[in-house]
Amino acid sequence: MSAKMVVRSYSVSTKKNTGPVHAGGVVIWLSPLKPLPTTPSASTHQTTYRLVQKDKMFSPHLLVVPAGTSVQFPNEDPFFHNVFSLFNGKRFDLGLYESGTTRSVRFDREGVSYIFCNIHPEMGAVVLALNTPYYGVSTASGNVSIHNVPAGSYQLNIWSENSQPTDQTIEERTIQVSSEPLRLGDITLQTTADALAHHKNKFNEDYQPSRDSSY
Repeated sequence: MSAKMVVRSYSVSTKKNTGPVHAGGVVIWLSPLKPLPTTPSASTHQTTYRLVQKDKMFSPHLLVVPAGTSVQFPNEDPFFHNVFSLFNGKRFDLGLYESGTTRSVRFDREGVSYIFCNIHPEMGAVVLALNTPYYGVSTASGNVSIHNVPAGSYQLNIWSENSQPTDQTIEERTIQVSSEPLRLGDITLQTTADALAHHKNKFNEDYQPSRDSSY
């Protein structure tokens, strides 16, 4: 029987030229190096994942889902949206759809998808699909906890929207999990370009200025 444990407190700090900045929203996950037995609770538990469009924003901004999951994109604004992604995580275009309607996308493989609206350039979000349930998202203070990890060997993975590890070898690290609590240590990230800023529309063209602020 596999021992269960908690992988605790990666302390994530993000640094820019002038010092530390916000360290929240960093995703750290453990990929098993060998297949692990599935538990009945893991196979029967169903979660509804939603990326809501309201007030010309996606909520939540970051959504982590199991690979193979369908995500709903409800439009709760009083006007049309056109959700799309041209990134390799999942490429799709939901087309125009009106207030009060919902469309969905199945994120069928592991990867990062940057999500936009073809009408409103200020809208942006991220869907991260993972092949493992063993992940955590850092708090604003930079702490991450990953719970109920079975004993075994794991590959360490890190993703951040606007930063990357200063130590480029950190993701080559193998984590050995046992029945004892494990502190994985500190990771320092350096800021990179904003992946959601200055993006093109679904035709890879610049957005046209809106003539009506109500849309």
